[in-house]
Amino acid sequence: MAKTLKVATLVLTLVATTTLISAPAQSAERPTSVPGCAKSKAQGHTPAKVKQPTVAAKKLAKKLTLTTNCGSIVISMYGTKAPITVTSIAALANAGYYNKSLCHRLTTEGIFVLQCGDPTASGGGSPTGWSGYIDENLPKVGAKNYPAGTVAMANSGVKTNGSQFFLVYQDTQLGPNYTIWGKITKGLDLLQKIGEVGAYQMSGTQAMYAGDGFPIQTVEIVKAKAK
Repeated sequence: MAKTLKVATLVLTLVATTTLISAPAQSAERPTSVPGCAKSKAQGHTPAKVKQPTVAAKKLAKKLTLTTNCGSIVISMYGTKAPITVTSIAALANAGYYNKSLCHRLTTEGIFVLQCGDPTASGGGSPTGWSGYIDENLPKVGAKNYPAGTVAMANSGVKTNGSQFFLVYQDTQLGPNYTIWGKITKGLDLLQKIGEVGAYQMSGTQAMYAGDGFPIQTVEIVKAKAK
């Protein structure tokens, strides 16, 4: 689950004014939103500066709540299995790093994940001044090694973890390369609805349905809190 996904910045403004189509014919019957989601005004922005923790917290956070424009997603955090990761995510969340940020990537074919945690919304953002930290609690090789409800770090190689993470909404198989640091205890049904609406990429000025792209239903982390 590489960090970088090149999604043009203009996507954020064009999706509201262009028609989503699937080749070769228009797919007017497909929904373009999830009932109950509020409109988001969030945009990609420069991340807040947060000091990187160098050791695991003495008191590890047990729960991360993502308040989104579509509802709450609650994650039980695996502090014992992934202490450095949980410490880092909690530090970012409680410093406001994730607030008003967009989940920038949705994959609906082959793997089933919503990727969040990059305030720039470019797919390449990471906390300023941070060095990548260790991989922890890696799964075994095999089918469904990232089951539905899993929360894991996105990275671009060994020990390149930063702020980006992905939420698994259907059983998924990936390489055993991504730190699993939590499990969704509330909001999995919401993620599945977002997945059903799908993703898009731009072809010129036209938004096209895609198996991997920006979520059609905009998902904003309005606020994140770990405790």
